[in-house]
Amino acid sequence: MQLKINLNKMHHYVSKKRLLSIDVSSGSYNEFITAILKYATERISSYVCVANVHMLVEAHNTPEFAKVVNQADIVTPDGMPLAQGFKYKYNLKQDRVDGMSLLPVLLSECEKNNLSVYFYGGDQKVLNTAETYIRSTYPNLKIAGLHSPPFRKLTEAEKLEDEQRIKDSEPNLVFVALGCPKQEMWMAGMKGKVPALMIGIGGALPVFTGAQKRAPQWMQNNSLEWLYRLIQEPKRLFKRYLTTNSKFLYLLAKEKLKISS
Repeated sequence: MQLKINLNKMHHYVSKKRLLSIDVSSGSYNEFITAILKYATERISSYVCVANVHMLVEAHNTPEFAKVVNQADIVTPDGMPLAQGFKYKYNLKQDRVDGMSLLPVLLSECEKNNLSVYFYGGDQKVLNTAETYIRSTYPNLKIAGLHSPPFRKLTEAEKLEDEQRIKDSEPNLVFVALGCPKQEMWMAGMKGKVPALMIGIGGALPVFTGAQKRAPQWMQNNSLEWLYRLIQEPKRLFKRYLTTNSKFLYLLAKEKLKISS
């Protein structure tokens, strides 16, 4: 994807509109990229939530998590259902701004603009593969660091160590791969402490490096990417998709009745 970015003419502001339980940012794909890069360039302590149906339902079920999402500086409409929600509720055409496509675009723009990146989360094998791939694909990109935290609740001492490690490496942008809702809670806890833009990318790294395949474009365009992922990982994802997708359709129908009445 070719983008023409002028760092001197960018602003931070991306407006938000309420979709069921969360406030989702609206704008063109390029406007999201420019806003994210502006935060990163100025090393403003901030975070981006990449919102899909799973996140929306989690936020509806857990007020504390909804607060975390709604306090994010940017909330991108990752899933097609959220992008289409703007048309449904506000009669606005909204680009999908998904984590899978954001990752390579942001890495490319960071390389061009001499911005450094840090990766936090994922297991060490995934990070090692990602580092090898990134150094080969983006040879001039500065990787400030990569860290795989333990897959358990961190102690306060470990949280402070992670915070200091990131601060010492001075990244412009931190990619957080802990999965929803853990990564969003982590970013909210680090806002004001880590002078960088943080963005939650969930399980984007294995797809990005080619370790996992992404759904064909026609499935992405027709809100069927979840089905492709379900076919790939049925045991892990069946219960989540059955619960979240059903809940989303229920909430959407309820919202439609409210608007109609």
